[in-house]
Amino acid sequence: MSPAPGSTAVHFGAGNIGRGFVGLLLHEAGYDVVFSDVNAELIDSLAAADSYTVHEVGQGAQDHEVTRFTALNSSADPAAVVAAVATASIVTCAVGPNVLRFIAPAIAEGLEARDASLPKVAVLACENAINATDRLEEFIVAALPGGDSDPALAKAVFANTAVDRIVPAQEPGQGLDVTVETYFEWAIDRTPFEGSEPEIPGVHWVDGLEASIERKLFTVNTGHATTAYHGFLAGAEKISDAIALPAVREQVEAVLGETSAFLIAKHELDANDHAAYVSAIIARFENPHLPDTVTRVGRQPLRKLSRDERFVSPGAAIAEQGTTPEAILDAMGAALRFDFPEDDQSVELQALLGDESLTDVDVATRITGLEAEHPLVAPFAERVAAARS
Repeated sequence: MSPAPGSTAVHFGAGNIGRGFVGLLLHEAGYDVVFSDVNAELIDSLAAADSYTVHEVGQGAQDHEVTRFTALNSSADPAAVVAAVATASIVTCAVGPNVLRFIAPAIAEGLEARDASLPKVAVLACENAINATDRLEEFIVAALPGGDSDPALAKAVFANTAVDRIVPAQEPGQGLDVTVETYFEWAIDRTPFEGSEPEIPGVHWVDGLEASIERKLFTVNTGHATTAYHGFLAGAEKISDAIALPAVREQVEAVLGETSAFLIAKHELDANDHAAYVSAIIARFENPHLPDTVTRVGRQPLRKLSRDERFVSPGAAIAEQGTTPEAILDAMGAALRFDFPEDDQSVELQALLGDESLTDVDVATRITGLEAEHPLVAPFAERVAAARS
């Protein structure tokens, strides 16, 4: 159903993805968007602006002007954020999986304050993580006085989503404008809405989301990160430069060969359709108009190497089936060598590798979150040993 006049959507995370992807689609759906963020300079800039422009690059590119938005500093004025959630039609976020716990209390308070006569608010976590909305809901439940039996939970519908749009690091001096690729996908599980899902043009509603999430995460995100880490070691600056190197492309194709076989078997995907999807994804990496760098895509290597992320999740499942995913492990080994001092997690990773009190297996289990006996740990420990030598 279309939003009523004056309907608002509260979006946590006013960064490039928030403004250039989720905020744009919510604006085009007819919502007045309320951006919430802790970045005071960004929020002040948004509050002072009447509009910003999303610039697409690639085939069929267009410019999109975004208006009718407000901006709230969730650190300086948490009460205003709670009040916005209490009356919103939709609450979304693009803050990173590790930040969900910090926005949950405001959403919980907003649900408590919400008039029970209002329609249920849709809560959608738009993160590069499996079932991120479920994770956000867990943090909201923990913040509510009544826990999972708190009546405030009945005022919301929680639905998992899968999002896909490459939003590169922006050029200096671009201000609030955002440059994005033309391609995007926003899939949302319709089943929790029981037929009353909101109308958001561009959204792909699906019955159950696991296949969509894993197809995207283990193809786009796994492939993107593989390109970044092997490209970094090869001395490439941009993702498009990296994928143009035959050795890097061979590694990316090998990794996506392993994830493709896993996805096709698990979700009974059509092999030809999936092969076409993989080809389209690699073509996106090749887009020379996207000024995307290997250091931006490779940032936060510890998160990207964690248990439920793009490498370990499919790699562990493949290993549990009795096959060693050599290409995925090689990409993980390349990630260990992502020595980029401007990224805090890269610094932390290098310190972990340099800790002589830890064995290779100790380091492997700390990074992956797997038990030492897991079949993926021993071959990954070999990559750890090579990175430490």
